[in-house]
Amino acid sequence: MLKRSWLKDGYKKVADVLTKIDHKNRDFPTLKGHPAAQQHAEQVLETHDTLKHSFKTGDGLKKEFKIYRWSPDNPNQKPFLQSYFLDLSKCGPMVLDVLQKIKGEEDSSLSYRRSCREGICGSCAMNIDGTNTVACLKPINADTTSATVITPLPHMYVIKDLVVDMTNFYQQYKLIEPWLKTKKPPPGGREYRQTIGERKRLDGLYECILCACCSTSCPSYWWNPEEFLGPAALLHAYRWISDSRDDFTEERVQALTEGQERLYRCRTIKNCTATCPKSLNPANAINKIKTRHLLSQPVEKGEDKDWQSFGEA
Repeated sequence: MLKRSWLKDGYKKVADVLTKIDHKNRDFPTLKGHPAAQQHAEQVLETHDTLKHSFKTGDGLKKEFKIYRWSPDNPNQKPFLQSYFLDLSKCGPMVLDVLQKIKGEEDSSLSYRRSCREGICGSCAMNIDGTNTVACLKPINADTTSATVITPLPHMYVIKDLVVDMTNFYQQYKLIEPWLKTKKPPPGGREYRQTIGERKRLDGLYECILCACCSTSCPSYWWNPEEFLGPAALLHAYRWISDSRDDFTEERVQALTEGQERLYRCRTIKNCTATCPKSLNPANAINKIKTRHLLSQPVEKGEDKDWQSFGEA
């Protein structure tokens, strides 16, 4: 009966998908160029192998999950970590499956966001074992000797449990005007065309799902969320700056640099790149905006004279 439940509840499907993969070398050709997805796939294989071994040896499959709890209905009660113990053989392979099982079978008061379950919407972003990621793409760590700790995205106002207030984050996204802006209608009145090369420039930019994992891992954003736009908004800003169809490139750059805090508060710590669940590189996009802005600045006459005198010396 236990074996039937284990195969039914998720891991059999994962195993079937991965049967054609080279388990020995952990090679995932379809995930080439996506380090985060590669890592998650490796973790799924490890979890699957661990559960198979535990099932055969009769070892315990119960794992502890410590989840951050706080409710505005009890404002005087401090936030705390509540433990739940789940049988991994009766649960799907991802952390979101754990939350779904807890909410559906053990504690309906648990609050979190989720929607697509495919790593597209970014709704289930949270901090899992110290790393910002999306729960639907994060495999369960099958090590039953240690608990998995799940908390909200850091340095955000908590509405309830794992749900945080995203108002400021979305306002900053709105500020960069994330839509195509043109000065003339498209040729023929139908559509704005791009070459294959021009479209290629947008790769690594348009895939952002606005999960806020990058922004909430950035110390500069932690201390200046009202002024610094954060990695996610700036990544999207560069996506439109890079778009060959957009006619307001210079205006977009100027808007980002009117106040030094919006762009230059970034210190290139690269936490954003390290934590992105879609393997994007916000730090690189921000540096390219800075470079574009600095190259557009005229050299002051006084600096010109100083440089000439330095050359003569």
